[in-house]
This record gives sequence, C-alpha cells and structure tokens, in this order.
Amino acid sequence: MVDFEEYKRIGDLINSGSLGDARSAVINLLDSRTKRNLPCNEILNHLIREVGLYPYMSPETSDWKDVFAANMFRADVGDEEDSTLHLEQAHILRRLLQGESLAVSAPTSFGKSYIIDAYIAIRKPNCVVIIVPTVALANETRRRLAQKFSGRYAIITTTDETPTGKDIFVFPQERAFAYMDVIQSIDIFIVDEFYKASLKDDRADRLLSVMIEFGKKAKQKYFLGPNIDQ
Repeated sequence: MVDFEEYKRIGDLINSGSLGDARSAVINLLDSRTKRNLPCNEILNHLIREVGLYPYMSPETSDWKDVFAANMFRADVGDEEDSTLHLEQAHILRRLLQGESLAVSAPTSFGKSYIIDAYIAIRKPNCVVIIVPTVALANETRRRLAQKFSGRYAIITTTDETPTGKDIFVFPQERAFAYMDVIQSIDIFIVDEFYKASLKDDRADRLLSVMIEFGKKAKQKYFLGPNIDQ
C-alpha cells in the first residue's frame, strides 16, 4: 500500500502522545500526496481526524464516524455555508464564546481570522475594535469583513465616520486615537501583533497607550501574535 509505512509511523506517534510531531507528519504527507495527485483515503482521513486537522479531511472517502466527528467542528464564520475549524481554532473559539480574554501565539497559517469571523457571526457583538499593524492590513481586513458582515455592521476604517451602534472598527493604532472618546464600550478588543507594544519606538508607545485605554472599555480582549517564546 502506498505510504503504509508512513501511516504506521504517524499512528505510533499518536499512540505515544506525540500529537505535535504526528500533526507535522500528517501535513507533510498531505503535501506529498497532493504533489503526486493522490487523493485522501480512509486511513489518511482517520489520521487527519486524530490530529485535529478536520478541514483537510475528504468526507467522500472517510468513514462515517470520522465525518460525524468533523461535523462537530463546523462553525458559522459569516459565509453562506459553515466552515470546518481545526482543533486548536475550535478550542480558542469556544473559550472566547465563554467570555474569556486570550493572548494567542500562533503562526500566520493558523487561521486566526476564521476565529474572529466566527465569533462575530455567532456572538453578534455590538462593538468590535480590531487594531492591526498597517493601513494595508486594515484595508485587507475591511474587505474580508465587508463581504460577510456589511449588511449588519458599519465597517469603520477611517477617522471621520460616525458609529451606528453596530460597528466593527479596523485601523492601525494611530487612527484609534480619533475614537478614544467616541467609543464608550467594546464587546471584544482585538490586537494583531500585540507583541510590538514591547518594542522601543514611538509606534510601540502609541500601541501600548491604545491597548491600555481601549482595554479599560473592553468586556473581552483577544491579542494575536506569531510564535512567541516569552
């Protein structure tokens, strides 16, 4: 059987509790099989389920029990159809929906935006404030959110817009100061690349000020960063 030895190795990693190594091995195997134009089979789908990478499963070639498990991780992210979250995304979303504030260290490919979109779609907050590092990223985030939520929210990215009571603010820290006295209550305050507040420059000082002042008005905080050691 093609890749049988690799299946066995991954299974052994799972059984020994080395889920991180098993997850990396599954990702590498998926990449290898894609390059060889080989579809997922029932064994590989089961291994994908075991390491929590549910979005990569192929339901049409999965055992029904694995399909059932994957469907438990589907969530409304604002699109026409629900999306499947992987295990870590689902874990973070669940904690946010329970009202916790979190600082998350994860790589760019983690899919942090899915969690934000799912939170907005499910919780339907009145005021969301998202601080991003650059104007370009603010515009990119605005486009993504507008496609999903423009019918329900005002997506505010400049300093001269009037809040409506159902608002998603998206801007770099410099623009946030224009709304410091306007925004009185924040349902969730999101800061992308929050670690930059620890740098020694003027932008870091401004980001820290925004985090402190908006943090006082926020019911929840969700701070995002890349892989961080400390």
